[in-house]
Order: sequence, then structure tokens, then C-alpha cells
Amino acid sequence: MIPPEILFKALKNHGVGLFAGVPDSLLKSFCAWLEDHANPGEHVIAANEGNAIALAAGYHLATGKITAVYMQNSGLGNTVNPLTSLTDPEVYRIPILMIIGWRGEPGIKDEPQHIKQGRITPALLTLLDIPHWILEAGGNLDVILAEIFAALKKNGAPAALLVRKGALADYKSRRKQSFNACLKREDALCQLLKLAHPRDLIISTTGKTSREVFELRVERGEPQRDFLTVGSMGHTSSIALGVALGNPARRVICLDGDGAMLMHLGALPIIGSLKPANFVHVLLNNSAHESVGGQPTVAGRVDFSAIAKACGYRHYYLAADVINLEKYWKQIEQEKGPIMLEIRIRIGSRDNLGRPTSTPEQNKKAFMEHAHE
Repeated sequence: MIPPEILFKALKNHGVGLFAGVPDSLLKSFCAWLEDHANPGEHVIAANEGNAIALAAGYHLATGKITAVYMQNSGLGNTVNPLTSLTDPEVYRIPILMIIGWRGEPGIKDEPQHIKQGRITPALLTLLDIPHWILEAGGNLDVILAEIFAALKKNGAPAALLVRKGALADYKSRRKQSFNACLKREDALCQLLKLAHPRDLIISTTGKTSREVFELRVERGEPQRDFLTVGSMGHTSSIALGVALGNPARRVICLDGDGAMLMHLGALPIIGSLKPANFVHVLLNNSAHESVGGQPTVAGRVDFSAIAKACGYRHYYLAADVINLEKYWKQIEQEKGPIMLEIRIRIGSRDNLGRPTSTPEQNKKAFMEHAHE
């Protein structure tokens, strides 16, 4: 396996001036090493992958240098627009090194949301005319990077390094959470499920939030009836908005994460402008991309109260413990939405946290049956 610091130093030696992207579980050691060791201004965790491509383009325009943009292959969809209309050789011809974690690689067991993307990733890069190389444990990093940077220089356009599972050695971040919190996410979710009415429609965001919601239902002996968004990071609030518009007689509770909300923040003013009275937007904020390694987000420094109100939400509440969570929920039950409830939580989850045992299609059917009761 390749130590992350070796990859970093090799990229620096090839002239990479900036590192940017969205954290990925296969790249988590590299992302963590960057966060701990990169110089100020040398590393940016972007809101989404398309933002990172645009940022890289701007950096190249200002310096002539190349940016290394890292991401999970599920985020390739966010990059298609800037890759085809900004950096492409037929437009501005801007060289960018894309470092892509290859989730769902054929022949390697993975979660349902990664299977299709994993299968089509090489073909998608080929369709975009982006040459790519594969990095695996024991691969010759020097040879691969020499070929990639020769292509970047020759073509003046993006090239990709596709990273297989297990290619990078482990590295644990020394980062500490940017704010103090006493509640664990699972504790907050447990309390929310107690407070919610059985007829409420719950839509939970991707990652550990949905995994914990599923296990809490099992623990409580309750039927699975929540929509668990296993993929589509950043789109849970829009899914919940669609549910709220389609079923105005039922309260809709959107369980969102800070990294996911930041990824597609433009959903908030749409929610605020439509003002669905049955919409409660719960933001579980630990200022981290915890499901892929705990890399920081900027959510610890963001005033979500000001954002919610500016976007047209009728009310905003901030809870950091069970007492205030219960207090504010009583108020929420008497008010019209859209309402945002931010819950400050600490990083961490159970080591034995499992994954949903139902398929996505089974989950969809159970949710729809509950919604149509």
C-alpha cells in the first residue's frame, strides 16, 4: 500500500499547487493527511465535486499550475457540467488531475448505491475524453504519475487517477471537532423517533444517519417505514420537499447532515419560497464528513439561523441536548413550516453499526405504503 504522504510529495514534485475536493472513504487516509499537513491555502474541502473542478480551473487561470481534485466516483455526476463546458479541450482546455476513489468496482462487494456507478466509471471517463490510470496496492506510483503528467502537459486537459480499494495505507487524522457537543447522532435520532408521530413521514440522509435510523427501528421493534437515502448525497431535502408537496396532510421530517446540506445548499431557498407548512428540516451538525472518514466541513462556522431565515424558513431552533430538543419539538408541533431544527452533535458512531438489510426497492415500497395509509 502507498503511504498518503508519499503520494502527496510525489504530486508536489510534479508541480501540483493546490489540493481540493470532497472526501471519500477509499481516499480517507490521503484526505486526512492533507488536512493535517498541507500548508495554509494549499488544501480546500469543497462543498461538492463540481465546485472543486471550477475552483481548480480558477487556480490554473491565476497561476498556470495544476490542482489535484479528489472525489468518490459517485461524485462524478457533479463534475460533468464543468468538465464538458469549462475545462474541456474544445472550450478552455484546462489541465486538472482528478483523483477518484473507485467504489463499486466490478468483482468487489459494495453497497447497492455504488454498483452501477462502479461499473460505468471507466466508461464514463472515456466518454468524457478523460484519460485515466488505475492505482492499486503495489502499483508503481512513479511510473503512473509520470505518464499522467505527460498527458496533462500534452493535452492541456483533465486526466484521472482511479484509486482501487486498499491502494493507500491507513492514516488517522489528528483533527478535533470545531465545537463541543454532548449528544451522539444516534442518541439524537433515538429521541427524534420518540418525539415524531407515527404518521410522520421521515426521509433520512445518506451515510450513517440512515444506517442508524434503520437499526433504531429494529431495536424498537417497529416496522421499517422511513425513506433511507442510501446515495444521492445532498439531495435528501429535495426528496423530502417532493414528499411534502405530494402529501400536504402529513408532516414530513427531513433528517439532513451538515456536509450533505452544504453540498446542495441551493435547495434551501426553494423550500423557503414554496413554504410547505408540513416541512420540518432537521440538521444534524457535527461539522464533519463522518461517514467517509471524519474530515471537517465548514458547518461549525456557519450561521444556519441566518441562512434559514434568509431563505424563507418560518422558524429556526438550535438544540444541543435532550432537554432543549424536547422543548423545541413541542413548539415545532404548534407551528407551520418550513422549520429548521439544528442539532449540534459530536463525531462518533458504534463500531458494530450495520447497514440496512432490506434492499433499496423494498425500502421504497415500505415507505410508499406508509405514505399512502
